[in-house]
Amino acid sequence: MERIHKFECNGKKVILDVFGGAVHVVDDLVYDIVDDIPTMTCEEIANKYSKYSKKNIIKAASEIRQLIQDGDLFVDPIEESQIHYNPQKIIKAMCLNVSHDCDLRCTYCFASQGDFKGERKVMSLETGKKALDFLVKNSGNRKNLEVDFFGGEPLLNFEVVKSLVFYGMELNEQYGKNIRFTLTTNGMGLNEERIDFINQYMKNVVLSLDGRKKINDMMRPTRNQRGSYDIIIPKFKQLIKQRGDKEYYIRGTFTANNLDFGQDIKHFYDLGFKNVSMEPVVTDPKESYALLPEHLSRVLKEYEDFAQEYISIKKQDKDFLFFHYLIDLNGGPCLAKRSVGCGAGVEYICVTPQEEIYPCHQFVGEKDFIIGSLDKGITKTGLVEEFRMANVFHKKDCKECWAKFYCSGGCHANAYYNNGSILKPYQLGCEMEKKRIECAISILASLEEE
Repeated sequence: MERIHKFECNGKKVILDVFGGAVHVVDDLVYDIVDDIPTMTCEEIANKYSKYSKKNIIKAASEIRQLIQDGDLFVDPIEESQIHYNPQKIIKAMCLNVSHDCDLRCTYCFASQGDFKGERKVMSLETGKKALDFLVKNSGNRKNLEVDFFGGEPLLNFEVVKSLVFYGMELNEQYGKNIRFTLTTNGMGLNEERIDFINQYMKNVVLSLDGRKKINDMMRPTRNQRGSYDIIIPKFKQLIKQRGDKEYYIRGTFTANNLDFGQDIKHFYDLGFKNVSMEPVVTDPKESYALLPEHLSRVLKEYEDFAQEYISIKKQDKDFLFFHYLIDLNGGPCLAKRSVGCGAGVEYICVTPQEEIYPCHQFVGEKDFIIGSLDKGITKTGLVEEFRMANVFHKKDCKECWAKFYCSGGCHANAYYNNGSILKPYQLGCEMEKKRIECAISILASLEEE
């Protein structure tokens, strides 16, 4: 089992302690000899690495052994028994699919272009209120709760969204909760009134856009197969301008059509969008735009190349944030959270207009994954337990992986749709995530030098 991970990125040599989380930026000597410290003497190491002086080897070895003694290197593996994950079995977050319809026809849409493989339907206010009641009553003593208005396109059911926000505020008062609302939108239905409401009441807003006009319009056409870029950009700019310092981010998707996705991220920045994300598409490998194993080396190089661009931008503009290069090496999620990830099916659920409960929005439409309903509650407790146990300790591929406490085993839906099991991670996604982590750590090291 790998207890340290060594890598080079952005001119930095880095040693990461897998179980303790400590990160060390080191010189060539330490980088070379660290693997041998637990099993070899200084004499043996000096014989093996004759290009270094024995004096320097002895000094470096002493420093490494002190790090080991201090618990900052070669930390003992963490056992599953040390993890206590949601023992109260509370629900703290909900994706509310207020619309199973959409005014775009995105080629790669996992939601079957809005209808989730079923009828096009919007959520009634009654169902939405039942969903919020369900969340509050199953949240135990937790005060802060999260609700994401999702679809399809939630702006197609905006009056219900508004009413549910106000109803949520009543529940906050009644039960001593703090429901924080997020809205994910493609922007087509934005207008002045809706922008004002979103900026006043949404803690966060996720804006879908894929980057450059040609790339976006290729993958995100309207119902009549026209481009959406020119319609959406002015609306997004207005929303961001009026939002002030409240949270938002632009969320893009890259495919085989834009393996140079760093150019799309820079395009976001040039448009004035400071908080951005760019996710790899996950789809049937038969699709022309699918990311395939033969694309991997190009994708990993793009992450490295953009990391250098990101450092340059950050030195001039500290407010620019690329989601996948954000990493907290001092605090961050607790050990349990880093072991289990998003909490889908356990502390996070998705509710549909038909009042079905799924583990998350990406499983909606897969009837085998219905875990309950608003009327009956959680009925498939066995399936819930499968999701509870789908952590890094039960995923064979994760047990030996150095990145497990950063990616938490990856997305359950991506694993299922690619491998037929939530316990077998999506391999392409794993390799991309590992590269993003390395880039993020090297970026932090580079910026801390300033």
